[in-house]
Amino acid sequence: MEMKTIPDSVMRSSKSKETVEIIAQIIFTVCALFAILAVMAITAYMMIGGTPALLKVGIKEILFGTVWKPTAAEPQYGILYVILTSIVGTALAILIGVPIGILSAVFLAEVAPKRLAMIVKPAVELLAGIPSVIYGLLGIYLLNPLMYKLELFVFRNSTEHQYTGGANLLSAVLVLAIMILPTVINISETSIRAVPVHIKSASLALGATHIQTIFKAILPAARSGVVTAVVLGIGRAIGEAMAISLVSGSSVNLPLPFNSVRFLTTAIVSEMGYAQGTHRQVLFTIGLVLFVFIMIINITLNKILKKGGAEHE
Repeated sequence: MEMKTIPDSVMRSSKSKETVEIIAQIIFTVCALFAILAVMAITAYMMIGGTPALLKVGIKEILFGTVWKPTAAEPQYGILYVILTSIVGTALAILIGVPIGILSAVFLAEVAPKRLAMIVKPAVELLAGIPSVIYGLLGIYLLNPLMYKLELFVFRNSTEHQYTGGANLLSAVLVLAIMILPTVINISETSIRAVPVHIKSASLALGATHIQTIFKAILPAARSGVVTAVVLGIGRAIGEAMAISLVSGSSVNLPLPFNSVRFLTTAIVSEMGYAQGTHRQVLFTIGLVLFVFIMIINITLNKILKKGGAEHE
C-alpha cells in the first residue's frame, strides 16, 4: 500500500501561515505590554510628582483646606473647594448631558426617518471635532451674557452677592454638558444599532409597543455600550480645561451656581506656567487627585457594568 506524500507547496504554505501567526502574536503582545507600561509609567510619575507636597504641607491642609493663596507671604494650599467644584460640576454636566445624549441616540437609531438621521448624524460628528477652545469662546460671547442677565434677576435685591458677569459654575456645567454630547450620542447609537434584530422582533411579537421595546429590550441589551459612552463622557467632562477656564471665572469658591469657580484642571492650567517650589509641587498633587478621581470612576462604573451584565444573564 503506497503512502501519499504531502506536496512541498502545501508544507511551505502551512509553515508560512504559522510564521505569520507567531509574528502577529508577538506584535500584539508587545503592543499590550506598551499599553500596560504606559499606564504604570503615568501612575508612577503622578505618585512621584504629587506625593512630596502632601508630605511637606500636609494631607489635611491640602485636601481639606478651603483657602488657596499660594503666593501670599504665608502661603495656603487648600484645594477642598476645587475638588468639590470638579465633583459637583462633572456630576451636574453628566445629569444634563447623558439623558439628552442617550435619548438623541435612540432617536437617531430607532425613531428618526433616514433622511433626517443622515442630516443630524453628521452634525453630531461635527460637534465632536470642534476644538474645546471654540466652545469656550462661544460660552464667553453667548452663554455668559445670558447667565449674567439671569444672575442680575436672581440677585436684584441682594447687597452682598459678588457678581461674576456670567462666568460661574452654571455656565461651566452647561458648556461641559454640550461638550460630552457627541461622545455619548455616537457610542450609544452604535451600541443600539448593534443589538440583534431578533430581540426587537421578539418584543414586538409579544405585544410591546415600539417605545416599550426601546426602553425594555433594546436599551438593556445595549447596556455595555451605553455605560462605555457614559464613562468616556465623564472622562471628557472631568478632564476638560481650556473651555472651562474661559467660562467659569477661575476663582476658588464654594461650588454654588452663581459663584465664580475653579476646577482641578483649570487650577493646573492657569498657574503651572509661573509656579515654583512648593506651589508647583501642590499643582502636581492636584493632578494626582484628578488622576485618582478618574481611576475611581472607571473602576466603579466597570464594576457596575459587570454586575449588571451578570444579572442580565
